[in-house]
Amino acid sequence: MAPPTPSPDAPGVKFQAFLAEGSFSLQVCDGCGTQIFFPRTLCPSCGSRALTWKKASGEGTVYSTTTVRQKPERGGDYNVSIVELAEGARMMSRVEGVEPAAVTIGMAVTAVIATDDAGPLVVFRPAEGGGA
Repeated sequence: MAPPTPSPDAPGVKFQAFLAEGSFSLQVCDGCGTQIFFPRTLCPSCGSRALTWKKASGEGTVYSTTTVRQKPERGGDYNVSIVELAEGARMMSRVEGVEPAAVTIGMAVTAVIATDDAGPLVVFRPAEGGGA
């Protein structure tokens, strides 16, 4: 039996569609103004279903970070970070363009849309002139 196909209007599907078009967008609750990530059908703050998509600034700050260690033949070490977006939402991603151990809490970062085998995704790079 094949897994169910999500509706094109499902929040995660819409988020991926925006990324495929080159746009990083977040949901905003029309009721309380909360900026929301990860995409969902209800506001986690007030429970409203009135959510609107808004283009994100792409600016953020590393809130938490770790380096995942791997053998070189498996791709080597990489970084996993929680980034607090300028809009207030936090998202898990990675910071590219620097050694994993060079990523620090408080580092200013900018979102870019990358593509891997699974499709488009949001990753971050150090912001121009933006250290901790």
